Amino acid sequence: MCGCRFPLTRDPSSTGAVLPAAKIRPREKRWIAFGRRVWFNRVMSDRLSRPEHPPGEPKLLDRLRAACRVRHYSLRTEDAYHDWVRRFILFHGKRHPADMAAAEITAFLTHLAVDGGVGASTQNQAYSGILFLYRHVLRADPGVIAGVVRAHRPKRLPVVLTRPEVRLVLRQLDDPYRLVAHLLYGSGLRLLEALRLRVKDLDFARRELMVREGKGNKDRVTMLPASLEPELLRHLDGVRRVHEKDLAAGGGAVYLPAALDRKLAGAAVEWKVAVYSVRTGTA
Repeated sequence: MCGCRFPLTRDPSSTGAVLPAAKIRPREKRWIAFGRRVWFNRVMSDRLSRPEHPPGEPKLLDRLRAACRVRHYSLRTEDAYHDWVRRFILFHGKRHPADMAAAEITAFLTHLAVDGGVGASTQNQAYSGILFLYRHVLRADPGVIAGVVRAHRPKRLPVVLTRPEVRLVLRQLDDPYRLVAHLLYGSGLRLLEALRLRVKDLDFARRELMVREGKGNKDRVTMLPASLEPELLRHLDGVRRVHEKDLAAGGGAVYLPAALDRKLAGAAVEWKVAVYSVRTGTA
């Protein structure tokens, strides 16, 4: 039927040879025929439910990641879009998005709000990821997406801690988490901005921090608290010793964007910091 052979039955006492038709009982023949039909229906339904994937062409989710990379989207946005498109496909029984349109998108977004109980920002992120797939990957218009049950974002008042309360919270932390929390509070950094800080982003002479590729892929300069200078210098000494051990072991390289590792040879393993003592005025 489709050019594939379906195994009949095998004799357990033999070396795996197929039993001749004369030794197969009528009841076994009925089960074999039933198994053939089930297997054939599964194969054909799987083939008909989605278009054939041409050999050598990237898969749909790989094409989605490539489209995000070309437009220089952040890795977090790329991962979020990838996850929402995957969940969208699984929600509709692994149907190909090219075979779906506005009705299926509406059903998925409504499911997130009604059954999933997600917030408004999460639902909007899912909608943006699916819309990006249709516009920039499939090059198709999904149609008018209407009738979606939207999750409304409630207005909340922020909780602001007093200074004594902040001190109590910081005292409960251990290094290096306490140092990160000090930077969050004293420099106004977001969590990922503090975790992605590099040695070259610290300017002790000007008491400044350079935030690279922050929210919205924007750079900005913020203050470096003077009270953190001794603790940061001690932390840098420990990090440098770890860096030297990594270099001796053949590692120690960091990620460099925009092919800088090819433009600036050795920059991925270079240690560069502007250490300047404000108290003595010497480098």
